[in-house]
This record gives sequence, C-alpha cells and structure tokens, in this order.
Amino acid sequence: MLERRAGSRYDEQNTEKSEAFGGVAAFRQQSQNDRAKPNYNNYGKEENYMKVLVINCGSSSLKFQLIDSETEECLAKGLCERIGIEGSMITYAPQGGEKEKTTTPMSDHTEAIRLVLEALTNAATGVVKNLDEIGAVGHRVVHGGEKFAKSVIIDGEVLKAIEECNDLAPLHNPANLIGINACRKLMPETPMVAVFDTAFHQTMPEEAYLYGLPYEYYRNYKVRRYGFHGTSHSYVSKRAAEVLGKRYEDLKIIVCHLGNGASVSAVKNGKCVDTSMGLTPLQGLIMGTRSGDIDPAIVEFIAHKEGKNIDEIMNILNKKSGVLGLSDNLSSDFRDLEAGYDRGDENAIRAMRTFCYNVAKYVGAYTASMNGVDVICFTAGVGENGPLVRSMICEYLGYLGIALDPELNNRRGEDIAITMPESRTTVMVIPTNEELAIARETVALV
Repeated sequence: MLERRAGSRYDEQNTEKSEAFGGVAAFRQQSQNDRAKPNYNNYGKEENYMKVLVINCGSSSLKFQLIDSETEECLAKGLCERIGIEGSMITYAPQGGEKEKTTTPMSDHTEAIRLVLEALTNAATGVVKNLDEIGAVGHRVVHGGEKFAKSVIIDGEVLKAIEECNDLAPLHNPANLIGINACRKLMPETPMVAVFDTAFHQTMPEEAYLYGLPYEYYRNYKVRRYGFHGTSHSYVSKRAAEVLGKRYEDLKIIVCHLGNGASVSAVKNGKCVDTSMGLTPLQGLIMGTRSGDIDPAIVEFIAHKEGKNIDEIMNILNKKSGVLGLSDNLSSDFRDLEAGYDRGDENAIRAMRTFCYNVAKYVGAYTASMNGVDVICFTAGVGENGPLVRSMICEYLGYLGIALDPELNNRRGEDIAITMPESRTTVMVIPTNEELAIARETVALV
C-alpha cells in the first residue's frame, strides 16, 4: 500500500503510462505481423483487451482507476473520501479533463461505488457509455495469508478465505471485502479478481519466512513473515528487467519501495526470496511513523516505565515512531526532512541518516542472501523523487562498485538507470504503478 501525503512532491508519479512508455506493444515487443495473431498471457489464455476498473478500498475511503488494457492508459481516476462520515466527497478526473470534486452523502461503500459508476458513465464527463464497457474489476486485497500465492477470480469460496485472513490484517481486509461486496451487488455479471499484496512474497523459502519462535505458533496461528507492497515489488522488478532488455529469470534484483510505508525485497531469478515487512507492515525498515525492527523487550520496558498497556505501546510503534519520532516530531514528510537536512537541522539530519543507513543495511543483507545483486531499484514516493535519499543510501554500497551519475539521479518520473557505464551494479529509478499491475493481473485471469 502506498502511503503518501497528498500534494507531496514525493507523491509525483507518472501512473498514466502511454503505450510507448511501457504499454502492451512495448511489453510484448511483437512485430506488426505477430500482433495480428492471438496474444496469450502468462496464464496460457488468449488475451482479451478490455477496460478494467481497479478498486482500492479502505475503511472510509475508496480509490479507483479505469484502465484500458490495450493501451494501458488510465482513462479516469478518483477518490471517495469520508464514506459513512459527514462531509463525504468524491474526486473524479477523466483523462484530459479537469478534476471534479463533489461533496455528497455516502452512507456506505455501496453508495460510493454507485457514485463512481455514475461518474464513469456521465454523459458530459464520463469515459464509457455504459457499464457493459467495463470488462472486469480488479480489487486490491492486503492480506491473502498462505492461502493465495497468486491473483484469483472472486467467488464465494475466495470471499470466505479472504475473511479467514481478517485477523492478520484487521484494519485492511474487512474494508477490502466491503468494496468487493459493494461491486458485486452493483455489477453482478462483471468478473471480479482479487490481487493480493502478500502473494508475490509467497515464494520465500521457509528459512526466510519463519521466526525464531516455538513452531507451534506457526502451526496453530500461521505466525510468519508475509511481506507487503507485493504488487509494487512485482511490477518494479519486472519493469526493470524489461527496461534493461534482460531476462527477468536471469537477474538478482533488490527493490526498495520507499514511501511513508517502506519495504525492501530480494528477487532472485524471477522469484521473491525475502522481504523486510513481516506478519504485519510494522516490521522491517524505519518508516514515516512506524518503528520498523526493534528489540521486542522494548515493549515491556516502555510499558513499565510509562505505565502504558499493549494497545498504547502499539499505537506509539505504529503512529509516533519512524522518522517522525527520530526527528523529535519535526515531520514524517521527507520534503520537510530534506529541507531540514539542507539547513543543518540536527533533528532532520538524525532522521535522514538513520533511515538511509537502515535501508542500506537491508540491501547488504539481501545481497548476501542472493549471493550477489545485479540491479537495485528505487520506487514509491520517496524512492522515485528523493535524489538525496538515493545518494545517501548508495554511499554505503561502495563494495558493490556503484557509481551514481549525479545528473541522472536528479531526474524524476521515468524508468531510468542512474548509474554511470562503469558501475558494476546498476541502480535504477522505476516509478511504481500498482493499479496497472492489478489491471494486468485481472485481464490475465478473465
């Protein structure tokens, strides 16, 4: 899940890619003659081009995009906010048109979906004439546990299995299910696909996902490392291989998904072999407000010192820690921290240095776990738009023979290698596009 502050320049992404910027034609690299023949996707099915509605549903919000799978362009996108709360609002932006914001009551997610569908089919600003033009709906689902190692077409059994994972993601999965059920109610004949944040990481070996706890906790409760941001890690690692013109299965790739939520993954020969987030998104890197890795005994220590209960401590670890806590509450926004770093603010410097060291340490660990690395990718809000963060991280990686090109490192919004030709390891910036990845997965199944 990409967590960024609205309007931040670290949130600048080119998510509406044209065909020349990674569309179907470029992706398959077929001749004109080949394009006249049927195309087959990774599931062995003939490719059927369609318009795909991508839904990312939160407890009181709903993000959406309508994507043309042939051109891979975003036809329209928007956001429903404050669902079930006073002051509900829908923001809608058609391709090439002006952004519209409308305050209107939304009692529940079904009403929000209804408003989305009305906006998409609106005679004046809509992008489809009727709902029959929408071939499928792709839903982001945060946690699939061990049940789902890939995307699936949604049916009653799938819904039941997702619900059984609710205790692993109590803030996210129930909201995802609400969005799915709302769409099924309003679009009963339209195929629905669930795309899981955790699925890409299900190829991790046992030694990578098990914790040093009594095995009964894994056996009884499935306590293990799952990892998150999987849709982004999958898209970015594959896109990197494509841009370099190399076989995905021949590369060792480390993806640094750096935003307010942040994670690192190790992708060896086309499969994820390790990732930094764990049973929950709290583990791993220092993040905007999350602590990342800590000594578990700190929980008991602070509880006794401060007289706090477990819920209060977890709130601190999730919402008051990370670079926000390290900067002595200066900010969780890297724009503010970079500005503070430039002016010599000791709180900003402390937070930036600790964050970058933490990322570099994970890169080193994953280089060891894969016995080498060919490509390091930076993505998400900070990873894509933070040249200072990238350079500070790479300063620790001299043993990999990395030589950054300062000019290329300052570019934004494009798939690009930012190292000089003599660099032994390639470092890239790859803007993530989770919505496009969900659309591709959806088309592949339906």
